[in-house]
Amino acid sequence: MTRALIVVDVQNDFCEGGSLGVEGGARVASDVGELLHHWSRRDDQAPAYEVVVASKDHHVDPGSHWSADPDFVDSWPVHCRVGTDGEAFHPNLDPQPFDAIFLKGDHEAAYSAFEGRTVDGALLADWLRSHQVDQVDVCGIATDYCVRHTALDSAKEGFETRVIEALCAGVAPDSTERALTEMKAAGVTIA
Repeated sequence: MTRALIVVDVQNDFCEGGSLGVEGGARVASDVGELLHHWSRRDDQAPAYEVVVASKDHHVDPGSHWSADPDFVDSWPVHCRVGTDGEAFHPNLDPQPFDAIFLKGDHEAAYSAFEGRTVDGALLADWLRSHQVDQVDVCGIATDYCVRHTALDSAKEGFETRVIEALCAGVAPDSTERALTEMKAAGVTIA
């Protein structure tokens, strides 16, 4: 069994002060950063991951996904625009340990890390399989949106999937609870 960690969208625009800031986002960045620090040093507190990857919302011009009058269902304020500070990883999260980064949503809406590609064009599911991964842990922002879509797609792709709830931040309590229920029903473990 080979386990991977997928860190979903821990970016400035999704943390407090960002254009779509989620309460607790900076804490998630810090906590994931601490986990990665132990993992990269392979100390006793380190989880047993063979690989660690991240996704980033990476919008060039996603069309109707951005709106001056967003409905917060299908359209959103401008966020994670390529080349802006909002698209960058939060400063509490050092990206050095990532084995790969998957960029998603250049010209469209994209919620799941499995929609992302590396700069070389590799899709996440293919990349994980090429590294013999069969178990996936998911964490990041936001529990009720991109974490949810990533975990559901991971399970659909056949990976044994677990969401680390303590390393996630959700937009709202009700939608987060619904997302957790949906993920459990799809066979995702909530840890």
